[in-house]
Amino acid sequence: MNPAAGAAPKPPAAVSIWTAFAFWLKLGCISFGGPAGQIAIMHAELVERRRWISERRFLHALNYCMVLPGPEAQQLATYIGWLMHRSWGGIIAGGLFVLPSLFVLIALSWIYLRFGDVPVIAGIFYGIKPAVTALVVHAAFRLGSRALRNRVMAAIALVSFLAIFVFAVPFPLIVIGAGVIGIAGARWVPAWFAPPAAAGHGAAGKAGGKDKDGAGLGPALIDDDTPTPPHARASRAQMLRVLTIGIVLWGLAFGALVAWAGLHGTLTQMATFFSKAALITFGGAYAVLPYVYQAAVEQFQWVTGTQMIDGLALGESTPGPLIMVVAFVGFVGGWTHAALGPDAVFLGGAVAATVVTFFTFLPSFIFILAGGPLIEATHGRLAFTSPLSAISAAVVGVIATLACFFAYHVFWPRGLAGPVDAVALVIALLAAIALFRFKVGVVPLLAVCGALGVAATWALPGLR
Repeated sequence: MNPAAGAAPKPPAAVSIWTAFAFWLKLGCISFGGPAGQIAIMHAELVERRRWISERRFLHALNYCMVLPGPEAQQLATYIGWLMHRSWGGIIAGGLFVLPSLFVLIALSWIYLRFGDVPVIAGIFYGIKPAVTALVVHAAFRLGSRALRNRVMAAIALVSFLAIFVFAVPFPLIVIGAGVIGIAGARWVPAWFAPPAAAGHGAAGKAGGKDKDGAGLGPALIDDDTPTPPHARASRAQMLRVLTIGIVLWGLAFGALVAWAGLHGTLTQMATFFSKAALITFGGAYAVLPYVYQAAVEQFQWVTGTQMIDGLALGESTPGPLIMVVAFVGFVGGWTHAALGPDAVFLGGAVAATVVTFFTFLPSFIFILAGGPLIEATHGRLAFTSPLSAISAAVVGVIATLACFFAYHVFWPRGLAGPVDAVALVIALLAAIALFRFKVGVVPLLAVCGALGVAATWALPGLR
């Protein structure tokens, strides 16, 4: 029966924490494509398919996560998990977003160090890289079609792209500039800076958004006008409690490492460095990778330059945030420096990867669990949402530069002066057609492209 002819559609039934656990575990295993692809997957699953959260509430949380240091996709999962099932829900969502990637990277890092250049794995990586390029372009298109809803937002994205791609403007300055524009816009031209979902609010259904076929999505479990749950209401005592617990956890972990290895031990040095790196990762993994490279390769010599590039390829090819490349750095550093002794190099590598991951992601959980109630108190307030909407538009431009970065390194592996890798270009075009025309899922796309990479490198060994 057509809902318009009968009773109004009802929101989905309440979701148990175990149902949510199963979803977040699945997401952690399929979250390929970098932050843009991961956010697009969450939008398709949570906003369009399952209707656990409305598009306006989803974008409001996303805008907050985008201005934080750290991986915004993992923080967004933490935020939604926290909003649905309190602090444990956020810890489960954010933790499961990272743990599958950690286990996969530990296994692949061991294979990398133990067996060297395996032709089949090299072929899989060769096919996955152009597929990931297509995924980033597709995800940027999907996000841009929502965030760039007028010429002002499109102009902000274009200026952001030119600023970072042509003039190498630091990402924090781009965020500040976009925020200032949004503040001014809220005062002088508020209609241009209204929340993205507001344009579709009303006839399309309670949540406002549209699905890919243009039909109304209907009401969501956490809808635009759903009251903020008690645990998500702003409280100074709650914020101080979260901050205290976070600082105590950091102190206990760091103190244990100092007691075990001393201030200058490999694991302690990793904990110190990645605690600092976690606080400056504005703009995603690529914004902080030069800083990581300088320390890991030149200062501490945990990895070589070649190993760092290979680790980035592993990070691009596994689920989870791209910043998880730091787990590879930790594993290789723990292995080569025998962090737990020469007779336990694998265990030393695994422990080092775990230590690096813990200190890299702990601040993200603190930011969400402490700051989330303040953000929930602001949804629908134009004075707050306008600068975040402008920042969201700017980040679309930054994501476009990520696509250019992938394209440059995948299609011109020897630099622009060298020849185009025609095979990689063909794989990327096929992947783009599969995504844009046939809406193929991420996992089958990567599986097919990986197989194509193996076949291509077997037929043409010079591609490896």
